[in-house]
Amino acid sequence: MPAEIGTARAFWSVAPGRGEIRIESLPPRGRDEVLVRALTSGISRGTEALVFQGRIPESQYAVMRCPFQAGSLPFPVKYGYASVGLVEAGPADLIGRRVFALHPHQDRYILPESAVIPVPDAVPTPRAALAANMETALNGLWDAAPRFGDRISVIGAGVVGCLVAALAAAMPGTEVELIDLDPARAALAEAFGARFATPETASPEADLVIHASGNPAGLALALRLAGFEAIVLELSWYGDRPVSLPLGEAFHSRRLVLRSSQVGAVAAAQRPRWPYRRRLGLALALLENPVFDRLLTGASPLDDMPATMARLATAPAGVLCHRVTYP
Repeated sequence: MPAEIGTARAFWSVAPGRGEIRIESLPPRGRDEVLVRALTSGISRGTEALVFQGRIPESQYAVMRCPFQAGSLPFPVKYGYASVGLVEAGPADLIGRRVFALHPHQDRYILPESAVIPVPDAVPTPRAALAANMETALNGLWDAAPRFGDRISVIGAGVVGCLVAALAAAMPGTEVELIDLDPARAALAEAFGARFATPETASPEADLVIHASGNPAGLALALRLAGFEAIVLELSWYGDRPVSLPLGEAFHSRRLVLRSSQVGAVAAAQRPRWPYRRRLGLALALLENPVFDRLLTGASPLDDMPATMARLATAPAGVLCHRVTYP
């Protein structure tokens, strides 16, 4: 049921593997704030699943805090960062416009005007929910610094991996191979301008390898595929899970570089000139391409989120971007 005036309904993770919908009061709206009615929000199967399962290391509680999080890690916590909504109150030039915000899953919320980014008319509401993932992919490529003509291997055909592959394939002369365990992802690779390979058929001697599978075996594969003095960029985050890597074998003789990327800190070369609004504006503009609709694989209402998160955290087979819908 819709929230009453002055209240909102939101999803909270309250214990490992358990969530609930809570009703909370909305604060009075300030002069430079907007009231947003959510239309949809995207679920990050990686980070949000780790939060839902209580698998964030205590040392990372402060680092992993999202912009408008409520509560504290590990529990109870209101967590999420991919909301698309309609401005119902605020400055005249924003009323009635669709906006993107790094806000948790909630049907109505109040934010500073500076925290919402208008969605281009050419980007449908469901596709706009991919904006945070697109920003992650952009920052990953900034960290990786691909060059024209590079042979680029992208391991993991999830949402971020596919976005990285699509952006890399748009560079002149690049040869991009998208690698995944699931042969059904071959059609995605083709749509995004990349070759498809399984781990067994992946090409060696890559100039750049980007790992986004979330599986330590994929990172080990990345080290095997990298050519001499190549960069291996790690986009996966494992929470509290230890990862064992083959840093013997050819790791030293090939002089490989293993580099991490995390969108909470923008790549050094772009950091001085690419604040939040410019990055998200570019991410949304890139989503004008309808090919990215292929990454939208399901939707369910806010009321179903406790069951939806439990399913996505334990049995996400075949799911790419699952969205939350609001009445």
